[in-house]
Amino acid sequence: MVEPLTLTLLGMDREEIAALVREAGEPGYRAKQIMDAVYRQRVETLAEISTLPQEFRERLAESGVLVGAARIEQKFVSVDGTVRYLIGFGDGQSVETVWMPEGDGGEAGDGSEAGVEAEGFAPSTSGAKAQFLEPDPGAGLEGLLHPPQHRGSKDRGTQKPWRASSGRSTICVSSQVGCAVDCQFCLTALLGVKRNLTAGEMVGQVCAVLKDQGVSPPEDRINLVFMGMGEPFLNYENFVKASRLLVEGVGIAERRMTVSTAGIVPRIREFGEEKIRPKLAISLNASNDELRTRVMPVNKKWTLEMLMAAAREFPLRTREWITFEYVLLGGVNDNPENAREVAELLRGLRCKVNLIALNPGPGIDFTTPSVERVALFQKILREAGIPAFVRRPRGRDIYAACGQLKRTVEVATLPESQLQTISPAPER
Repeated sequence: MVEPLTLTLLGMDREEIAALVREAGEPGYRAKQIMDAVYRQRVETLAEISTLPQEFRERLAESGVLVGAARIEQKFVSVDGTVRYLIGFGDGQSVETVWMPEGDGGEAGDGSEAGVEAEGFAPSTSGAKAQFLEPDPGAGLEGLLHPPQHRGSKDRGTQKPWRASSGRSTICVSSQVGCAVDCQFCLTALLGVKRNLTAGEMVGQVCAVLKDQGVSPPEDRINLVFMGMGEPFLNYENFVKASRLLVEGVGIAERRMTVSTAGIVPRIREFGEEKIRPKLAISLNASNDELRTRVMPVNKKWTLEMLMAAAREFPLRTREWITFEYVLLGGVNDNPENAREVAELLRGLRCKVNLIALNPGPGIDFTTPSVERVALFQKILREAGIPAFVRRPRGRDIYAACGQLKRTVEVATLPESQLQTISPAPER
């Protein structure tokens, strides 16, 4: 028996929904009602779209139209408030999405409003003498890289949803099931790539997290990063459409969104010409071609010379800076000479660097560098006039930190880490 064709509203843009309404013989204003219900109210079933006549909803259902809301299968709550969601799809595949109630400082220094909020950083136009403010005065770099793991754990059994905090709350979104880029220090690479996500599946992750956290943009200021599972620029058309829907439908400003790429050079150039586009982050992770090819095989196809040329040609907007991400691997790419090479690579670019001490995981053959090595690397970059920030690790205990997303069902390293199983969602 042939299954009836289904059409999901989540992932359709204004024009596509308007066409659906016209075909149904309904007045044009029904399109706005559907858009608002799906993206702003975040309904999960057609029955919840109370602004539509019941007869129209029934016809939509009979023709195979569904909302297509994402299904939260499980969620893991860290002692630091970070939440890792396991989100499932109809074909049995799943991805992970992360909620960071206070962000991780990744936006600091990127020239945006979100960047100013993240660390109280106001970059000069010259890029020299960048100011670095610790997130916890008195904690120092040790406190930044190794935050207290038991803070607030006594209240974990009755933990309430975290509210957006001064515009710093961040959602980390996946763009593929798995990843094909094969970065050697990333747990997601161990999965390989299963398939691309649709635009609706990307936006659906965001809608599910916002609903679960009781947060609603644009009233609540939320940051969003395409830095979860997958390489967004290898799923380019769906990623671009999802970005547009997040701006026009959900209400998240593009200046509060960032996409990270491992360095898909042709797409970087194409991305610079998009009318609606998030800020650009480039995953660098090495200071020369030999080292980068070792830890990021994608460098065989698009070398550092090609990557840096694309970065220098990228059309930055007013007050916009490119972010370069650099995962520090103990004894591999964290030497003072590596820092000096990075400074030379980036010289003259309107950019900043996010330093990420490796977040460990099973199957990863690298170690986390010492606090002293991280501090020295940062110091060398800053003295060379390159704004450099150390990203706060969030959710390490539940495998939610950068490079740790691998659909891990087991609770990670702390026995008090909390696993919450969500009841199956209703059919949509």
